[in-house]
Parts: sequence; structure tokens; C-alpha cells
Amino acid sequence: MIKLAQIPSILIGVRFAIAPLLLLDACDHTISAWFLPLYLIAVLSDIFDGIIARRLGVSTVQLRQADGWADICLYLSIAVSTWWVYPQVVLDFQMPLLLAMSAQMVLFIISLLKFQKFPCFHTYTAKIWGLTLLTATVGLFGFAYPNTLWLAIGLCLINSLEEIAMTLILPDWQCDVLSLFHAIHLRP
Repeated sequence: MIKLAQIPSILIGVRFAIAPLLLLDACDHTISAWFLPLYLIAVLSDIFDGIIARRLGVSTVQLRQADGWADICLYLSIAVSTWWVYPQVVLDFQMPLLLAMSAQMVLFIISLLKFQKFPCFHTYTAKIWGLTLLTATVGLFGFAYPNTLWLAIGLCLINSLEEIAMTLILPDWQCDVLSLFHAIHLRP
């Protein structure tokens, strides 16, 4: 029997499980009718795992880190699926995508050098970026409309710059710091 306190972990596990299913669906360079519903289930699991964990009082650093890794797995699977199904879109957006990926890599490197851990802020800009990724993914895979990628790329850059600044100003690694404003107030 499932205990209520296990629901957030299960939802994170759902995201980990869906990521390879999306890759499997896209590996033949097309997607089935299951691709977007599975992706939407993964996004809903991402939204509700944190809400439920906080309401049940089971939100731990380990759970939040697992949530971040599940997000990385999910969006890497979306990126690879995009390459397989829409390679021309990736080529058309090559420079902005490389810029966004570079900004994320700089954030990870700075955090690893300073704290020996990946960032786990769960900022407001990250949440907005997630919504723009949802819009871009549905736009592309549901309607073959790639222009919503511009918004996702822009929010990725904004989020990356904010989290780089937060990493630089915080004296210690912290989880769930909602914004640069919050990070400034956490400094001694």
C-alpha cells in the first residue's frame, strides 16, 4: 500500500520513467499519439510533486535534488527527441540553443567549483522557464510550430544569469531559493 508521504517520490519516479519512453517513441524520427500525453503527464508530475511534498511536510533536500535530476532527464530526452524528429529546427536555432546550453553549463560549473554540488534553487524564473518549455514542446510536437522556442531560449538565459548571480553571492549551497532578491537577503 502506498503511503501519502511517498507520493512526491513516486511522481518524480514517473518523470524518470517517462523520459526514456519519449526517446523510444521518437527514435524512429516520428512520434506517436502517445508522445505529448506522456510529456504532459511528466510536466504535471513536476508541478504536483513539490506542491504535495510541501503540503505533506516531506520536502527534503534529497527529494528536491531528485526532482532537479528528473527535470534534467526529461528535458534532455525532449532535446534528443527534437533532434531526431525535427533536425532542421535544431539547425535553424543552432546558435541560440548553443548559447542557452552554454549558459546552463556555466551555471553548473560555477556551482560545482564553489559548492561541489549542482544548483537546486527552484526559482520563479525556473518555473516560468518550465512553462515556456511546455509551450515550446507542445508547439513543436503538437503543431510543428517552432517559433515558441524563442521564448523558452530567452527564459533559459534569464534563469541561468539569475542563478549564476545567486551562486556567486550565496556563501553556502542552498536549496529552494526563489530569486536573486531572496538570495541577497540570505547573505550574512
